[in-house]
Amino acid sequence: MNKQTSSQVEVVKFFMHTYMDMFVYSLLLLGICSLLIGICYLLSINNLYFEKLTGYECGFDPFSDARDPFNIKFYLISIIFIIFDVEAIFFLPWLICQNNILYIGYYVMYLFYLILVLGFFYE
Repeated sequence: MNKQTSSQVEVVKFFMHTYMDMFVYSLLLLGICSLLIGICYLLSINNLYFEKLTGYECGFDPFSDARDPFNIKFYLISIIFIIFDVEAIFFLPWLICQNNILYIGYYVMYLFYLILVLGFFYE
């Protein structure tokens, strides 16, 4: 075995050792989810009737004209969802690297939360 092949084998062993836990957990998660979906499908009662097959959109009749005005509260709910979704996305990496950030990292994140809270109150 030459030197290049030996280094490639070492790289493969490193990745197998590093990512094997993630692979096993992914397989376990896929298996449990498939099992639960299969059990729900087998135990569910398939009772089809007209109202169950119709589309449901935002709490009002979906068969009216699409150009009819509707309540602004639906937009406000989506804005709240976007605000807190963005907050959660930026909060997790900040938590992970807390040991490595300086004081400026804390101040920038608190400024970010202040802007989110102001957006929430404005909304």
